[in-house]
Order: sequence, then structure tokens, then C-alpha cells
Amino acid sequence: MDLHQKARETLRQNDRGGYTLPTHGLYPYQWNWDSAFAAWGFTTFEPDRGWTELETLLSGQWEDGMVPHILFHRPDPGYYPGPDVWQGRGPIASSGISQPPVAATFMAKMLEMDPTGEPRARAMWPKLKAWHAWFMRWRLDQGAVCVTHPWEAGRDNAPDWDAAMRGIDASDVGEYTRRDTSHVDPAMRPTKYDYDRYIKLVQMGVSVDWNQEKLLELNPFRVADPTMTFTLLRAQRDLKAMGRRFGQEIGEISAWIATLEKGAETLWNPEIGGYDSRDARTGAFNDILSSASALCWYAGIDDARARPEIERMLGAVNYGLASYDPAAEGFEPLRYWRGPTWPIMNYLVGSGMEERGHYDLAERIKSDTARLMEQNGFAEYYNPVDGAPAGGATFTWTAAVWLGWAGNYSQTHKGAA
Repeated sequence: MDLHQKARETLRQNDRGGYTLPTHGLYPYQWNWDSAFAAWGFTTFEPDRGWTELETLLSGQWEDGMVPHILFHRPDPGYYPGPDVWQGRGPIASSGISQPPVAATFMAKMLEMDPTGEPRARAMWPKLKAWHAWFMRWRLDQGAVCVTHPWEAGRDNAPDWDAAMRGIDASDVGEYTRRDTSHVDPAMRPTKYDYDRYIKLVQMGVSVDWNQEKLLELNPFRVADPTMTFTLLRAQRDLKAMGRRFGQEIGEISAWIATLEKGAETLWNPEIGGYDSRDARTGAFNDILSSASALCWYAGIDDARARPEIERMLGAVNYGLASYDPAAEGFEPLRYWRGPTWPIMNYLVGSGMEERGHYDLAERIKSDTARLMEQNGFAEYYNPVDGAPAGGATFTWTAAVWLGWAGNYSQTHKGAA
């Protein structure tokens, strides 16, 4: 079986009829940005199923516009924290936070791949706009987009959050039993210190019934994040282009784009020569270079200042872009978001570089990503030094990246040979 076939089989195996699991065991529900990647992957061979994926994701949208980061479609006692802990207030049992808003961007790609899906895209467009409006209302700091929980960023255990996490008193969090460390080596997962604070933030949200106005005052964790800022900026551009095609009013989206472009500049940290996360409560930069720092090109910002340090990071490892600067203290090549290379981030960064004309760097990232999958299958993430697979196996979004991007490189170069 070739890798294209294996990738399609991976998506089918993780399909739960309308939504896709990231992988068996470790992640038994529908995750927000995972699902957008899944929709794109399905569209490469079964477009109808791809459109259904996005429709199912948006079926869990809250009245205020927020699209949760987890939808708990079916009970699964093997996962913690489940719906009884989150107590989300949407139409489907859910978490109370969101995730990087990549859905509009993938919907735009899907529309190019399958123009017959336009009526379904038109129906989802207002829902995506409402979600984007939610971010603009509740998550901005100086125009940059904040996260209110490390899980909201998608980069769950990144060192960006360490300083803000220290301001959280989790002494009264209570007893709980984690499930993630029973599926994956604990050395690859967040520590108990971090997990206590993750749960404390959930408890804070529940205490005010996820009222965003109250959480603005209550929650000590509010970090302006390159991932959120750049993915929303790109999503707004794609939403605007689709809106023009659909005959929708796009003036408000144009204003949002201008706000986010100014906000992105507030994340530039000259001390490290890169885009950095910033604690919105203290104003302090975190001095973190990461794969998220390289998302500027994906967002449509061709910043020559950003290239030297990203180029250095690429040169420091053998496979793709490390999630955390390999030269930094605390770099761990196998621990969740503290060093591993992630095909999904490689795709977002690499495709953005392609679009902005940085073909040399994009080619390096794309070829590295293809090699990782050829050598070690569709893992959640990989050691950027030796390519060893890590995290969950047979991972949906990794297979989707192969189908939509990395596998194209492999086929082209094998064909040329």
C-alpha cells in the first residue's frame, strides 16, 4: 500500500460518521483545528465527506459565535477532562474555549478543489464570520489575538505559557486522574505542575458559566499569541475573498484585517529577532522563538526581519522546523510543543513561504516533512533531530498534510527521478 492509500485509510479509520477523531485512544472526540485539516484531507479524495466535516464542526457553535475546541459527540469515560468537567453551554456538549481559526482558510482551499461545494460554503460563511467576530470582540490586546488557556492556542505545552502559568494558584484544584499519560510516554506529555493549572483555568471558566466579560477580569492567563494572531489574520483574508465571491458585505472584515495587521506588529520582539508571545497582563515579551514565529508569511506578512532567525532554526535540526528554538535552554525534542516538529505547522509555515516567494526555505520544509512520513508513518509529531515518531500514531491531520501537500513533493521528485 502506497502512502497516499495509507493516508486515505487513516482518515477513514478515524472517521466517526460526520466528524473525525485525531487518533484512537488519546483523542476520542472532535477537535476544532484538527477537524479543519481533516476536512481538507478528505476533500482530496471524497469532497462530500470533507464538507460534512466542517458542517459538523460548526454545528457546535455557541450563541455568542464561539466554536469550541472540543465537541463531545459521544460519551467516552477514558478521556479527562470530559464534558462533566467543562460544562460548556453550546448546542452540543463541548469545552469552553476555542482553537486557532483555520477553518475559513481550509474552506477556501476546499472550494478551489471542489467548486460544486459552493452552496455549502455559502451556508457556512456567516457562521465563520460570527466566530471571527467573537475573536475580535473578546480576544484582542492592542490588535493581537490572545489565548486564555494554553489549550486554546493549539500549542498546548509551549514554553510561551510558562511565565503566565506561574501566576495561577492551583493549590485547590483537587484530585483528578489524567488519561493522556496512559496512552503516551509521560516524558512526552505536560507535567503535573502544568496540568494542575490547565484544570484550574477550566474551573475558573465554569465558575462564571463561561461568561467572557467576567473572565476578562477573573482569568490571570491572557497571552497575545502569534499562532492565534496569524491564523486569524489569514482566515480573515480568506473569509473576505469568499465573501466578495458570494456577494456578501465585507467592509467589516476589511477593518478587522487592518486591526490584526497592526496587532501583529506588536508581537515583533527586536531582542530575539522574531515574532513572540506577549503577556497581555504585564506587557512583557516571553522571548520565545518558535514555529509560530514563522507564521507571518502564512498570514500574508512578508517580513524580511523574520527570515534570519527562522533560517537558523531550520539549519539547527535535520527535519523541518522545530516547535521551539533548538538553541534555547529547555529545548526538548520529544516533549509536547517544546521542541518536536509538527507536520501541521510545517505545512502552515511552508505553504505561507511558498505563497510569499521564499521557495528555498519552503522546499526544505516540504521535503523534510515528506521524509518524516515516508520513514515513520503518520505520527502526531516527530523528533526534529533524528526523525523519531512521537505522540499519537495514525494521526488524522498528519495524513491530511500528506494528501494535501507533502505527498505532492514526494510524487513530483520520484517522478522526476
